[in-house]
Amino acid sequence: MISRIYEVGYLKTYKYVVVLSTCCGKVMLSRHKQRSTWETQGGHVEPGETPMEAARRELYEESGATRYDIRALCDYWAGDEITGKGATGMVFHAKIHELGPMPESEMAEVRLFDGLPENLTYPAITPELYAYFVREQGA
Repeated sequence: MISRIYEVGYLKTYKYVVVLSTCCGKVMLSRHKQRSTWETQGGHVEPGETPMEAARRELYEESGATRYDIRALCDYWAGDEITGKGATGMVFHAKIHELGPMPESEMAEVRLFDGLPENLTYPAITPELYAYFVREQGA
């Protein structure tokens, strides 16, 4: 699986949102109840929902974040380069200021990391998106 990064708005339609969250200068990731790996907050854009609305909803559902600044960072496509099959998404950065209790969801916990851990749910996508975020911050 590969991913490609584009400017915000380039892709026009979005199936997913990905939220790259930071809190207290650390990377914030969630762990799904059925997995031992770590992932960003995010998920499907529901019918009638904008990518920003989906990002805010998923961020709360998967982390309990109640106070934060959020902005669109980039668009991405992830999929199989040979078949061309994949999905589009919009990536956001959320700077978390306050976490509330974890809502009832598919996520078991949230944890802060100094950097990305090795045991990621999406190891072909998450590091590339975070590397883009870090480069963009330095610009």
